[in-house]
Amino acid sequence: MKLSHFVIATLATFSVSAQAVTSINLANYTNISTYALDLTAGAVSGLEASAVTYARDRGTLFYVGDEGTGVVEISLTGQTLGSMAFNWTGTASTNHDTEGLTYLGGGQLVVGEERLYDAYSFGYTAGGSATLANNYASISNATVGNNGFEGLSYDQSNGSFVTIKQQTPQDIRAGNLTFSATGGTSTMGDPLSATGQLFNPALLGVTTLSDVQTLSSFDALVGSTAANNLLIYSLGSKKLLEVDRLGNILSFLDINAALAGGNSVIANILTRNAIEGVTIDENGTIYLVAEQDQLAGAVVGAKSQLIVLRSTAPVPEPETYAMLLAGLGLMGAVTRRKDRNKSIVKQHQI
Repeated sequence: MKLSHFVIATLATFSVSAQAVTSINLANYTNISTYALDLTAGAVSGLEASAVTYARDRGTLFYVGDEGTGVVEISLTGQTLGSMAFNWTGTASTNHDTEGLTYLGGGQLVVGEERLYDAYSFGYTAGGSATLANNYASISNATVGNNGFEGLSYDQSNGSFVTIKQQTPQDIRAGNLTFSATGGTSTMGDPLSATGQLFNPALLGVTTLSDVQTLSSFDALVGSTAANNLLIYSLGSKKLLEVDRLGNILSFLDINAALAGGNSVIANILTRNAIEGVTIDENGTIYLVAEQDQLAGAVVGAKSQLIVLRSTAPVPEPETYAMLLAGLGLMGAVTRRKDRNKSIVKQHQI
């Protein structure tokens, strides 16, 4: 094969590979394991897992239940490692409806209360108690009821947050939060107004918004446009979406169709459990949490579930592209040198 032909072929291969990094392609994801979670963990009890977040510097997950009793740290295979109770004194919360959770690093987490539309920052201490009123930010004073603040995610690339509102109306926006004992600040804007939204949620075509996760933490996407993408889960439509910041759907996973696949355990979870939380680790593994079966006929002691999804076609690491580009640059230099040598030979022949 001539060098020029090889360069063209390599460029074509690189082009195909480079296109892949604009999306994680959820169609390639499949369920690899499912784990039952404890109903009680230390000072925390009655958990209906409603939000989950990955702690990279600990190699663990944290999750909360929508009763707001506290937060639980678990392994990536669902074993309880510790817990911390929530003290709601001074927050004005009567429902303690925790539906959003995100990890900032260094043991620091932020939890969201759906009906107040407030976010609380606290440092995790196993066996301790977090007085949430000591460090909070009020995102909205609107009356949103049980259709409010459903998910939030920390964007490690710039320190901002992304939040979603479940429905009536749906809402998605990004901004900065500061926390204090007297109420911090938010640049999110009013979640009942279309002003300041990232995009019109109607573009997603789903009935509810249940959780959101930034993809900046996925190492293979660093430096690519895909690092700005978002994972959005809809309980109402049972779909996991990958979208850009303009609301374009780049890939999706139909949870019912893709995850059951003849697996009776998963099929039962999809039918009887409410999946409400999503997070992703640095390797692109996705973790979902589902509330325990609360329907008529549920078995005694039914538990919340941790569902693990992994891609069958991992996105190449950024270094792969750097090596390809370096190789192409070298081949280009060799080609140019070869062409110059040919030119010199022709001149001598003349």
